[in-house]
Amino acid sequence: MYIAHTIADLRQHMAQFKHPAFVPTMGNLHAGHLALIKQAKPLGDVTVSSIFVNRLQFAPHEDFDSYPRTFNEDCEKLEAAGCNVLFAPTEKDLYPEPQTFKISPPAEVADILEGHFRPGFFVGVSTVVMKLFTCMFSEAEGKRTALFGKKDYQQLMVIQRMVQQFALPIDIVGGETQRADDGLALSSRNGYLSKEERAEAVQLSKALRELAQNYRADANNLAALETKAMQSLANRGWQPDYLTVRRRADLQPPHAGFSSGGQSSDPLVVLGAAKLGKTRLIDNLEF
Repeated sequence: MYIAHTIADLRQHMAQFKHPAFVPTMGNLHAGHLALIKQAKPLGDVTVSSIFVNRLQFAPHEDFDSYPRTFNEDCEKLEAAGCNVLFAPTEKDLYPEPQTFKISPPAEVADILEGHFRPGFFVGVSTVVMKLFTCMFSEAEGKRTALFGKKDYQQLMVIQRMVQQFALPIDIVGGETQRADDGLALSSRNGYLSKEERAEAVQLSKALRELAQNYRADANNLAALETKAMQSLANRGWQPDYLTVRRRADLQPPHAGFSSGGQSSDPLVVLGAAKLGKTRLIDNLEF
C-alpha cells in the first residue's frame, strides 16, 4: 500500500490511474470502514483511503484532541482489506493556511438533527470533503467514486447534494451500516464506552426499531411516539438529543394520510442521537 503524506505526492502517484474509488476516514478504523474498502474494490482501478482528523468539524467543547489516533494499526487493516493507496496528510499539509473559504450547506439539510446539536458540523464536513475530492480526483480522467457509510445518514445526504449542486463528476455510494452481533452500530467512538456502557449501548438501536414499529401502528401520533422513545432512553440514564422519523429523501417529517393507516407513502428512516455517559452515539434504520 502506497502512503502519500502531501498533496503533491498524492497527485503524482494518482496520475497513473483513471478510475479511483475513494473512502475518506478519520482513522481509528473498524469493520465498517473496512467493509467500505471491500465495497470499493470493484468500483475503480485503484482503491484509495484517507486518514485525517478534521478540526473544522469539531466544536471547541468536543473531542478533537482526544479522538483516537491509531495510525499504524489502521495502515495494517487497510492493507489487509485491499487498499492500494492511503492519503495521510497532517493539518499543515491539508490546511497550509487558515481555511477561510468554506462550503456552507443549506439550512434545511444542514441545520436540523445533527446540525442543530452540532452547529457548524456540516460546514466542516463539506469543506474537508470538497478539499479531499480536489486532492484525490484532480488527475483522474474517467469515472470517480467515493464511498460513505450510511450510519452517518445526514452526512451522506449533505455530500450527495453538494456533489450534485457543484456538478462534480463523482459517484457517491452509500455503504450499509455494519453492526456488532448484538445490533450496536460500529463506530470509532464505541471505544470510549466502559464495559457496562458497551452492554447498555445496544438500547439505542432497540429504541429506534421500537419507534419504527410504533409508527407503523400509530402514525397519526408521531410526536407522542418520539417523546416516548426519548423518555425510554432517558429513564435508562441516557441523554437523548433526538429520536425521530423522517423522510429519506430530505430528512423532513413524513407526510401523513397517503396510505392506509395514515402512514406516509414515502420511504422513511428513523434516526437517533443520544449520549451515554460521556460518549455520544448516533444510529438510524431505514424502513
